[in-house]
Amino acid sequence: MTEVLARISARRPWVTVGVWVLLVVLGLGLSGTFLGSATTTDFRLAGRYESERAAALLEEKLRGPEKLAEIVIVQSESLTVDHAAFRTKVEAVHEAIMALGPGTISGGIDDRPLSHYYQVVDAGPLISQEDLAQLLPLLVSVDQGTALLHYTLSGTSQEATSNVEDVIHVVEEANEADDFLVLIGGDASTAYENNELAEQDLQQGERFGVPVALLVLLVLFGAVVATLLPLGLAAVAIIIALAAVAVIGQQFQLVFFVTLMVVMLGLAVGIDYSLLIVSRFKEEMRHGLSTRDAVAKTGGTAGRTVLFSGATVVLALVGLLIVPASFYQSLALGAILVVIASLAATLTLLPAVLALLGPKIDMLTIPFLTRFSLKGADTSQGGFWDKITLIVTKRPVISLLIVGVPMIALSYFYLEMRTGLNDVNTFPDKAETKKAFLLMEEKFAFGAVGPAGFLSPAEIVVSGSIDDPQVMAAIERVRQSLAEDTTFTLPPQPPIVNDAGDLALLTLPFPGKSTSPEAADDMKRLREEHIKPAFAGVPAEVYVGGLTAEVADFYGIVRVYTPIVFVFVLGLSFLILMMVFRSIVIPIKAIIMNLLSVGATYGLLVLVFQKGIGADLFGFQHADVIDAWLPLFLFTILFGLSMDYHVFLLSRIRERYDETQDNTEAVAYGLRSTAGLITGAALIMVVVFGAFASGETVVNQLMGFGLAIAVLLDATLVRSVLVPASMEVLGKGNWYLPPFLRWLPDLRVEAPEEH
Repeated sequence: MTEVLARISARRPWVTVGVWVLLVVLGLGLSGTFLGSATTTDFRLAGRYESERAAALLEEKLRGPEKLAEIVIVQSESLTVDHAAFRTKVEAVHEAIMALGPGTISGGIDDRPLSHYYQVVDAGPLISQEDLAQLLPLLVSVDQGTALLHYTLSGTSQEATSNVEDVIHVVEEANEADDFLVLIGGDASTAYENNELAEQDLQQGERFGVPVALLVLLVLFGAVVATLLPLGLAAVAIIIALAAVAVIGQQFQLVFFVTLMVVMLGLAVGIDYSLLIVSRFKEEMRHGLSTRDAVAKTGGTAGRTVLFSGATVVLALVGLLIVPASFYQSLALGAILVVIASLAATLTLLPAVLALLGPKIDMLTIPFLTRFSLKGADTSQGGFWDKITLIVTKRPVISLLIVGVPMIALSYFYLEMRTGLNDVNTFPDKAETKKAFLLMEEKFAFGAVGPAGFLSPAEIVVSGSIDDPQVMAAIERVRQSLAEDTTFTLPPQPPIVNDAGDLALLTLPFPGKSTSPEAADDMKRLREEHIKPAFAGVPAEVYVGGLTAEVADFYGIVRVYTPIVFVFVLGLSFLILMMVFRSIVIPIKAIIMNLLSVGATYGLLVLVFQKGIGADLFGFQHADVIDAWLPLFLFTILFGLSMDYHVFLLSRIRERYDETQDNTEAVAYGLRSTAGLITGAALIMVVVFGAFASGETVVNQLMGFGLAIAVLLDATLVRSVLVPASMEVLGKGNWYLPPFLRWLPDLRVEAPEEH
C-alpha cells in the first residue's frame, strides 16, 4: 500500500503538492478562527462520577452554571485599614473593577453585593453579628495591613478565564500607582496565568528545539535541502492537526494542553518519520535507481516501516481514550491527530517533493559534515558501533547485567513516587497568582483551611424533599459530625435551599490544598465516615462536589483505569509483534524491555523532581508530587515510540537471519546497520522533548524530561545493549512460534536500511 501511495504521489507531484498547499491554507484559516474557542481550562470527568453529578444538580436546580471567585489583595507595609489612604486605595481599586461591568463582574462574596472591608463596616447593623464574625477574617489580615476584595466573575468558567484578563489589567495598573502592593488570585486568574506560562514554554521549546534539530539533521544529511524537508513536513503536520483540533473542539471540550501536545509530538514524529524516508531515498539514489523508482522503493520499504511505527503509536494512544477524563482524552486525541497527519504527509507529500527534487536533494552540501552523514546499509559505521557490537556479542550475559541491573535499580524508585497535582505553588516565582496565594497564606488566619479552602470549598448537595423531617435531621447530623471532627477546622455553612425545596447546598471550607493527596484522603473520609452514615435510610440522594471532590474522583479514575490501559496496550503490542516477527519470544522480550525503559524513567522522575538530585543542574523545579496523570500518559506515548526502534533493529536482524541462519552474525549486522539511523532519529526526539523541558512550568519539565530520558535510554542502552545481548543469549529460540499459532498472518515489516 505504501509503495502504491508513493508511486501515485510521484506520478503527479505538482498535483499532490498543490492539494497539500490547499490543506495547509485551509488549516491555517480554521486554526486561526476556531482554535481559541476549541480549548478550555476545565478538566471534566464522566457524568457518572459523584463530583460531576453534584455539579449537574447545582447547575440545574440552584445556581445555573458555576461561577468562579477571585480575590484581589491590597497590602501596605506602613499603613493599616484604619488609615484614610488605605480606604481610598481599596475603594479606587474596587471602583475600577466594578467599572468593567456585569459582563465581567457578577458580584462580591458568594455573588452578594459585599466585596471589601469598608462596605461591611459601612453596612453596620444591616449585617448580623454571626455574618460579621464570618466575614471579617476573609476581608482583613490579623495585622490589619492587608485587605482582600472578593469578586464573583460572570459567565461560564471558560468565559470567566477569558474575561479575567481585564481584571488583571486593572490590578496591574493599580499596582504601579503608589506604594501599595496589589495582587490577584483565584481559579480564573490562575488558569489564565497558567495558559500564559504554557504559551511561553511552547515558544521557548520551539526557539530551542527547532534550531538544534536543524543542526542534528545537517550533521546526519550533510546538505541543506535534505535537512529542511523534515522540518517543513513537521510544520505541515502540526498545522493540519491543530486545524482538526480547532474543528473537533467546537463539539467536544478539549483541555488547553492539547495544543502543546500537538506541537511537541508533531515536531518529534514529523521530523523522525521524514528522516527515515529521506535517508532511504538518498540510499536508493546512490544505488543508481531513477528518481521515480527510488521514490517507489522508498515507499515500499521505509514507508511501510513508518506506517507500522505510526500505527503502533496510535494504537497505544487509543488506550487513553477509554479513560473517562477529558484531560486524558484531549491529550490522546491531540497526539493521535498529529501522528496521523505526520503519516499522511510522510507517505504522500514527501514522495511528491522527493520526485520533484531527485538528485537535487543533495543541493547545498556542506563538505566538512559529509563524513558524519548517514551511509549505506552494508557499510560498517566503524569505530564505536563496531566495538559495541563486538563486546555485546562476545559477552552477552555480562552486557545484560551491566545495563539491566542499574535500570532495574532505577525502576525501584517508582515505588517511592508520590502522585498528586502540582498547583500554583509550583509556578515560577515571578507569577502574580503565586505571590497572591503565598501572601494570603502568610497574612490571613485561615488556619489549616488555607485560601484555597475558601475559594474552592467542598459542596455537599442534598437532592430530595428538604422539608422532610428525616432529611432535615440527616443534614443536622452531618453538620454536627463535621463540627466534632478536628480535621475540618470550620463547620459547613448553613444549608442553602432552592425555591422548589428539593435541593440543599452545604458549603464546607476544606482543609489544605485541594489538589493534594491528603485532601483526597479527607474527601474520602467526608463521604464515607460523615455523609454516608448520616443519610443511611434517608429518602434523599447526597453528592459531594467542588474542586477537591473532582480531584479525588480523578485520582480514583487513574487508579482504576491504569491497569486496564496497561493490559490493553501490552496485549495489543504482543499480538502485533507476534505477527510481525512470527515469534512469541520476541514480543515478550520487547515488552519486558520497554517496561524496563518506562520503569527507569519513572525512577529518574522521582530522583530528579521529588528528591531534587540533579534538579539544579537541569534547571528544574522541585516538586512534592508527580502529576497523577503523567505516569499513565508517559507509558502509552513511550510504549508506542519505543516500539519503533525495536522494530527497526529486529526487522534488520530477522532479515539477515533468514538469509544466513547465523544468529550471531545477524545480531551484529542488525546492530551495526541500524546504529546511525536509530541514533539520529532518537537524538531528534531527545532534542525536541528536552527543549520543552527547558520551560518554566513544572508540568512541562516533568513531561519533557520524562519523554526525552525515556527515548534516550531506549535508543542507547536498551537498543544497543539489552536487545542484541538477549538475542545472542537465546539464539534460535528467539524465533520460536508454537505450531498452533502458525496460522496467524505474516505482517512482517522491512526495516529501512542503515544509512
